[in-house]
Formats: sequence, structure tokens, C-alpha cells
Amino acid sequence: MDAEDKIPFTAHLEELRQRLIVCFIAVGVGFVLAYGFKEKLFQILTRPLISVMQTGDSMIFTGLPEAFFTYLKVAFLAGIMLAAPVIIYQFWMFVAPGLYHKEKRLLVPIVLLSTVFFVGGALFGYFIVFPFGFKFFLGFATDSIRPLPSMKEYLSFAAKLLLAFGLVFELPLVITFLARLGLVSADFLKKNRKYALLLFFVFAAILTPPDVVTQIMMALPLMALYEVSIVGARIFGKKHVVEEVVEEAAE
Repeated sequence: MDAEDKIPFTAHLEELRQRLIVCFIAVGVGFVLAYGFKEKLFQILTRPLISVMQTGDSMIFTGLPEAFFTYLKVAFLAGIMLAAPVIIYQFWMFVAPGLYHKEKRLLVPIVLLSTVFFVGGALFGYFIVFPFGFKFFLGFATDSIRPLPSMKEYLSFAAKLLLAFGLVFELPLVITFLARLGLVSADFLKKNRKYALLLFFVFAAILTPPDVVTQIMMALPLMALYEVSIVGARIFGKKHVVEEVVEEAAE
């Protein structure tokens, strides 16, 4: 019995290892492709900041290798974004063996929607949050205080926010999927809405810089996404046992 119990566990670990290898290869390929456009990618990434800076201001790098390593990190970040569909697909396929046949049919649309929501979250951060946030930060400049943002610090700040917004926009899909499995329900989500809102502000405070503006700009979309999740849970949530028996009999 011990041997029989151990085989599925080791096979599970082997599958996890193989899927991680596929993810690493996908990121590596994306990194190689993005490295050829690293300067252009960094220029695009810094556009929201440059657009609100004073005329004549520019970014700086304070260490000799800083620009080189910053470009490497930009290519790596772009590689993760390019590999996002593969990473999301591998994640859901790893979860698939624990699902029923009807639930497995949802994997393809879930993978596609997960990719769309992740990219949509990153774009929301880039086009909406970045301009307002950078304008707020640069508003503290005076005649005697001049902002000199460095490449390394900006990339760290931007990458953290882009990935954070990409991940938080997956909330409706995750909750809807949990509702489909019967782990949560629309009524449960509505009942615990106030606790969820509190967690959103705590979560935003952890992921964003220590300023109220950025925290609110992450917490507000989370609140809206939570309401979308309630609708998704109500529509796609697990059906009652009687409904499932009737549906199976019809098939």
C-alpha cells in the first residue's frame, strides 16, 4: 500500500517538474526575442514617466553596470509577459487531473480569458495608474528639489506594479472557477463583501508603494472585480444536485 500510495505522488512531482521546465523554456525564448528590442522596450516602459517630467529632465543611472543590468531585466520582464499564455496553460493543465470531465472542458476558455485578464490588468496599470501616480510623485518637486529617477529604481517600481495588476485582474476567473467547483457561492461572496474589501486595501498596501494614491488605484479595481466575480459565481457556479442529475440524464 505504501508503494502504491507513493507512485502517484512521485508522478505528480515529475509532472510538476516537467511543466516548470516548459515554463522556464518559454520565458527563456521570450527573453531572447525581447533582448533584441531592449532599448525600445525600456523607452516604451518609461513613456508614462517621461510624459509628465519637466522639459529637459531625463532618467539617470548611478552605477557603471546599472544600464546593462536594467536592460537585461527589461528583456526578462518582457519574456515573462510573452510567456504568460504558456505559463497560464501549464498551471491549469497541472490542475486538470483533479477535475471532472465537464470541468476540464472549461480549461481552454479559462486559459484564454486568464491571458486576456492578465494583459488587461498590466495595461490598466500602464495607461491608467502610471500617469496619475507619476504625476502625483513628481508634484513634490520644487525649484530647489529636482527629481532624478534612476533606471534601476524605475524598473523595479514599474515591474512590481505591472505584475501586481496583471495578477489581481485574475480575481474574477479564480473566484468563478472556485464557484464552479462548489467551494464558494454568490451568496457567500455577498455575505463576506465587507471582509473582502478590507483585505483588498491590505493587499494593495502590501503590493504598492507606501502612498495612498497608488493603494486606492489598486483597491478600487479589486472592488469592481469582486462584484464581477459575484455575477460570475451566480451564473457559472455549481448547480444543485437535482439540476445536475437532470442534465446528466438528458445527455
